[in-house]
Amino acid sequence: MALAIRLSRGGAKKRPYYRIVVADSRSPRDGRFIEKLGTYNPLLAKDSPERVKLDAERISHWLSVGAQPSDRVLRFLDAAGIRERAARNNPQKAEPGEKAKERVEERAKKAADAAEAAAAPAPAEEPVTEAEEIAADQAPADTADLPAEEPVAEEAAAEAEAGEAAPVAEAGAEEPAEEAPAAEAAVEAEAGETAANEGQSAEEPAEGAEEVAPPTEGSPESAEAAAEGESTDEPAEGAAEGTQA
Repeated sequence: MALAIRLSRGGAKKRPYYRIVVADSRSPRDGRFIEKLGTYNPLLAKDSPERVKLDAERISHWLSVGAQPSDRVLRFLDAAGIRERAARNNPQKAEPGEKAKERVEERAKKAADAAEAAAAPAPAEEPVTEAEEIAADQAPADTADLPAEEPVAEEAAAEAEAGEAAPVAEAGAEEPAEEAPAAEAAVEAEAGETAANEGQSAEEPAEGAEEVAPPTEGSPESAEAAAEGESTDEPAEGAAEGTQA
């Protein structure tokens, strides 16, 4: 039978109290035991003499017959000078568990993604193809600020003026119907002025015949005067002929 010197828990909930016992290694922790070898009260201060109590003689006896103390009991025996505890190296004791490792990896991944997003350069502009350059050169300018766009702006202004003149001309062709009364009134006014002038010219000879201007060549009056002269000259010629006879 394998013997073990170990702790057996007692006490109330959240107020533990342990007994140091020797028992069969196959028995349950809080089950039956062979002998009680001391007590351990973790609620007391570490420097309190009542914290750990040991029966050194009985512990030495059971150690001599082959009983194996647990690691916690061996710490107590080492502190009491009964049996020396060899130093142990457990590098995995402070190593975090699997879930803690997963959480650390997730945090590290999020931090790396944030750093990459912050350090990522701005997206480069797409290269302009030759077809796009040709289309840009052939496209009409939208503004008149650039020197290359000035002729286009002048042509557009000329076309706009021509477009405005054409509707004005069309409107002018339609306006005579509306302006006809005004034109007729102007013609009547001119006819009245000419009639007044003719009346004045006709009245002037009545006042004095001497003021009448002589007829000019080619005028109807000169032609009538010439015809009258011929009629008056013909009898004179006949008379001359009779006298000669």
